[in-house]
Amino acid sequence: MNGLYVEEKRSREGRETCSQREPTTGLVPSNPTDGGDPTQQDTIESNRVHSLQGRGASEQGRRRRGIGIASGRPPMDMDPPTNNPSPPGPPDSPPPEKRLASLSLRTSHLPPDFEIHDDYDDDDDDEGYLTAVSRVGSISTSASASASAWKDDLEDADVAPPSPSSSGYAAERGTSLASSAAANDDPQPQPDDDDWPRDKKHLHEDDTSASWRKRKKHFFILSNSGKPIYSRYGDEHKLAGFSATLQAIISFVENSGDHIKFVRAAKHQIVFLVKGPIYLVCISCTEESYEGLRGQLELMYGQMLLILTKSVNRCFEKNPKFDMAPLLGGTDAVFLSLIHAFSWNPATFLHAYTCLPLAQSTRQAASAVLQDIADSGVLFALLMCEHKVISLVGAQKATLHPDDIFLLSNFILSSESFRTSESFSPICLPRYNSMAFLYAYENTYLTLLTARSDAFYDLKDSRSRIQNVLLKANVLVEVQRSLRESALRIEDLPADPSSQSVSPPPQFSQDLHFQLLSSEMAIGGPAGLWHFIYKSIYLDQYVSSEFPLIISNPKQQKRLYKAYKKLYASMHDKATGPHKTQFRRDEDYVLFCWITQDFELYAAFNPLADKSQAIKVCNRVCQWIRDLENEIFVYGESTLSW
Repeated sequence: MNGLYVEEKRSREGRETCSQREPTTGLVPSNPTDGGDPTQQDTIESNRVHSLQGRGASEQGRRRRGIGIASGRPPMDMDPPTNNPSPPGPPDSPPPEKRLASLSLRTSHLPPDFEIHDDYDDDDDDEGYLTAVSRVGSISTSASASASAWKDDLEDADVAPPSPSSSGYAAERGTSLASSAAANDDPQPQPDDDDWPRDKKHLHEDDTSASWRKRKKHFFILSNSGKPIYSRYGDEHKLAGFSATLQAIISFVENSGDHIKFVRAAKHQIVFLVKGPIYLVCISCTEESYEGLRGQLELMYGQMLLILTKSVNRCFEKNPKFDMAPLLGGTDAVFLSLIHAFSWNPATFLHAYTCLPLAQSTRQAASAVLQDIADSGVLFALLMCEHKVISLVGAQKATLHPDDIFLLSNFILSSESFRTSESFSPICLPRYNSMAFLYAYENTYLTLLTARSDAFYDLKDSRSRIQNVLLKANVLVEVQRSLRESALRIEDLPADPSSQSVSPPPQFSQDLHFQLLSSEMAIGGPAGLWHFIYKSIYLDQYVSSEFPLIISNPKQQKRLYKAYKKLYASMHDKATGPHKTQFRRDEDYVLFCWITQDFELYAAFNPLADKSQAIKVCNRVCQWIRDLENEIFVYGESTLSW
């Protein structure tokens, strides 16, 4: 393919890299060798999607919020996942008789409402952040509450954008204090907020707008006939000509018997993903790898299928000019939340989920409640707090893929109707069965999935009984305590038993001793450790530490996640890897990665960290995680008792 498929150049300037491919046993070897370059292959199976809002929100509320798909739309060419024929459609849900306030797992840092704050530089700086202002107290009893109220609150608040997993325990960012040096790090020109609208997608823009062209990362979904379906920025209808150009490029290559993967043009990379009659395109100048961007397109396709299912392809088979955009009407918030997660949630590149840390006995009690009470038609019962799993039970031989859990939680958390009322909605789990609908009964973060379209009242009754038992067992009290107190902090890392603590000499003044301690905090934890992410390969779960003071600035945190993604891509590069270890030093961090058959560890140290000391600290981190694994991981997905 002349001129269209261009290999990505590799740069090692200013870096010290090492990798080691030979399998070893035990803890980290003392001399890791050279690693690969940052590329990654994240391949995700096709997924499916359809959304139906519950009766908890009035028609007026749905129009005002613009979230969710019109209630009562019949699923298209639905193939049930079981042999039992499903009734024609879900029954109407009655108004919720009692708000599940006691089951609300929210605390003041959970995001009840979302808004995008945009500037020019969306992916390397503060553009495109999905910010939220949380409220203390129970959720609103009216699903049609005014959308303008929370919008005004967002604009008046000065808060950092929340990361779903920057803290492996409490889903918090860590401290909000930022050093002056961090605030001035990597400055970028920012437009005046008064000169730019606060609408979520800048609908006034099109491909002729200078502001549109300055965006660092675009996502497009279009049909094989060139009809626009979704665009991150601008009005899809105004971008019809641009979508037709993208379709022409893909068709030109396919007509020559080839398949286009990506195009490089100066600093921009255009990545293509063809899924039958659906084309997905990402245009980016964020220096992310081809595999990483392609993995993000796979997740976007999976989110679309979760709303519509893969059977939407049949509509294109019957009518190649079928317009799919109306079917996704009102779901902009879902895709914007997903795009936000690409920068802030490690689950998008690790393909693993994180759990809320709880005592093993408490988690077992929650699983027992779901097992014994869930209705016999339930395929999965999932109790979550934000993006964190509390308990998960499923029918025999039925498993949930981490990507399905992530896409489902993103769909629920970004849809206001799910956060403010009981909802019964047809959805599709792409990894479970991309051609079939499941019906999800969602209230707060309790999700019950069934193959029956007439199971609303049964699931409603199951929810009520689960709530009562969880309250009596004090499970929800422990959940709230965990949210407040269970952050995984670098300073809590157990001391090295082989080293002896040294007290300051008596001639040291208290002020000098305090200065020494402050200096040690400034360079990070032990051996300058700043942050780490630990993934259990066997469990498909991960945990990450809370951000320390040294990287409390959101811009620094986002840059660190970007560095993790590059490190992940380098370690899993199929051309030169996979690798076992890698030690990389640059001006911002010392990054260390260690991969075994059981786990993956990604750690960031201060730029002056010593290699041998960093490796010793990583050994201690792994041992620490092993000591806590019964509390921070869900072991053995439970099966439903029926």
